[in-house]
Amino acid sequence: MTDQTPLRLKSYICGEWKAGSRDGQLLRDAGTGAPVALIDASGLDMAGALDYGRKSGKALRAMTFHQRAEMLKALAKALTEQKAEFHALSLATGATPRDGMVDIEGGFHTLFSYSGQGRRELPNTRVLTEGAVEGLSKDGSFSAQHILTPLQGVAVHINAFNFPVWGMLEKLAPTLLAGMPAIVKPASQTAYLTELVVRRIVESGILPEGALQLICGSTGDLLDHVTGQDVVTFTGSANTGRMLRTSKAIVENSVRFTMEADSLNAAVLGPDAGPGTPEFDLFVKEVVREMTVKAGQKCTAIRRVLVPRAQVQAVTEALSLALGKMGVGLPGDEVTRMGALASMAQRDEVRARIRDLQDDAEIVVGNPDAVTLVSGDADRGAFLNPVVLYCDRPDTARAVHDVEAFGPVSTLMPYDDLEEAVALTQRGKGSLAASVFTDDPAVAEAAVLGMAPFHGRILLGNRASAKTSTGHGAPLPNLVHGGPGRAGGGEEMGGIRGVKHFMQRTAVQGTPKLLSAVTGRWIPGAPTREDIHPFRKSLADLRVGDRIVTATREVTLDDIEHFARFTGDTFYAHMDEEAAKANPFFDGRVAHGYLIVSFAAGLFVQPDPGPVLANYGVDNLRFLTPVNPGDVLGVELTCKEINPRENADHGEVRWDCRVTNQTGAVVAQYDVLTMVAKTWPQ
Repeated sequence: MTDQTPLRLKSYICGEWKAGSRDGQLLRDAGTGAPVALIDASGLDMAGALDYGRKSGKALRAMTFHQRAEMLKALAKALTEQKAEFHALSLATGATPRDGMVDIEGGFHTLFSYSGQGRRELPNTRVLTEGAVEGLSKDGSFSAQHILTPLQGVAVHINAFNFPVWGMLEKLAPTLLAGMPAIVKPASQTAYLTELVVRRIVESGILPEGALQLICGSTGDLLDHVTGQDVVTFTGSANTGRMLRTSKAIVENSVRFTMEADSLNAAVLGPDAGPGTPEFDLFVKEVVREMTVKAGQKCTAIRRVLVPRAQVQAVTEALSLALGKMGVGLPGDEVTRMGALASMAQRDEVRARIRDLQDDAEIVVGNPDAVTLVSGDADRGAFLNPVVLYCDRPDTARAVHDVEAFGPVSTLMPYDDLEEAVALTQRGKGSLAASVFTDDPAVAEAAVLGMAPFHGRILLGNRASAKTSTGHGAPLPNLVHGGPGRAGGGEEMGGIRGVKHFMQRTAVQGTPKLLSAVTGRWIPGAPTREDIHPFRKSLADLRVGDRIVTATREVTLDDIEHFARFTGDTFYAHMDEEAAKANPFFDGRVAHGYLIVSFAAGLFVQPDPGPVLANYGVDNLRFLTPVNPGDVLGVELTCKEINPRENADHGEVRWDCRVTNQTGAVVAQYDVLTMVAKTWPQ
């Protein structure tokens, strides 16, 4: 690529790389101004792309959750091997190598994380059950189960310019794990990096054809063709998001629409965190980091800096000193600590918003009109030094709570008490993230309870977590990313919660036999099979519903006293007849709950070496009826769920265990979890 021949970006739709019908918009290197790429998607068949994705989605839906999780892992590994290529091109976006890690490795980490969560937390099935079986009849012949299945449309992901890799992958990971294909539309300014990553994904052959499509340029009439089975997600400005949300097809077809908009996130310095405390230093460090990572172009960046009025001067001086050391320049240079904004147009936009903020505030650090660099040319690159403003009366101000300068800009505001600080955070009308730096539990409690309804995530920063904290601005795959109000009212990631956004929840009613067939999970009342002991069966032979009804065992007073001496559990209800009778739940001495579980294991376990490799846990244990000396216990153990592990010689089996007494009353109920070999010699 030379200055004369910028790369012409293509879209990947309907299984082919296609160029738009025009030359398109010229994209320039954010630091040098050199031409990088041309982008255009005019003339492409957007309706055809949606139809192609819907038809191709069958291949994804045919896979199990674990197979899709393994697919994400393989994809993350393949992309990680090529990260040097991505980092080299990332410099053109204005991102320093440190910024690039947040974007590139951050995206790969999200793929790895969802792969792990999918294998740990989801069954190896195509249908996800949710919640307990709901009994709808006294005789157990009619029940209901909530299930989730993948939507049969396409997820359209419209992304922002600031994270061309992570922004795509953090949405793609839960989408693909759910079993839904996607069309990705990156923002134009940095689409060349997204296009490169998608090219490498396509070349890997890891994803089924049609699972991922890419539009480089305008979406044209794409959103005119979405249906109720499609999903649209948007990251960007609130104004654009509102326009998309109210588009005709989205409204008429009740299309799921998730918006993650930029917000006026706040950081609060606790009243206990004065100069000289670790929390004060951590606060200043975090504000500086959020102002300068990605040149402040982060949806979670700190825009409002709230400090006790007595600490305004100390915080101003500390920020000025720290920001003065943040050399601005070409992102690839070793001396550079902060790179460029994404484009010259973006720099003009930030300068305009700073002027709006000056209606309420004065600049106390930096000069937006005079750029000082350690390398590069301020006339060719989109450089801007960090700017801190000060608003003395934030309680009556408006602009500082309404206007966002999407760059290295924050506004310092004083508060007189914690209640006022909380109220000021709420003036942002809903934010993605906030942070409170304090070592006082009372401050933490009051701040979080007051701020939580207005925020998607809150970081509590103090000395104890200084070395392990992920920081104010880092969205994590296992935590919710999104926020109410101005932040868009949407929700992304959050672990398996994010997967469910691309699935339909359905209540299925019927007999236990039919519900079990639908879900692949045995429920009480469904058919059972009793032949050889189920612990003698490998996964190749074991079936859901395989059961053993054990012999019985009487619980004696000697058993209870021996268990108490052996374990040291001499709680009065087991050892003192009069005290136990005085307990409203008991009628004399009772057996230990764990004695019941131990006796149950002794009744149902088959002791010989066999396909059952290990017992690795018990879920949902409940003791339902007290057991007294003289009671006789028996066990019904039924194979409830089978989850073979991909690429392993074993799988997990969940067993329904019911312990009953001589009257048939259930005294204990729980799930037993075992590892079982896929095959075992007979």
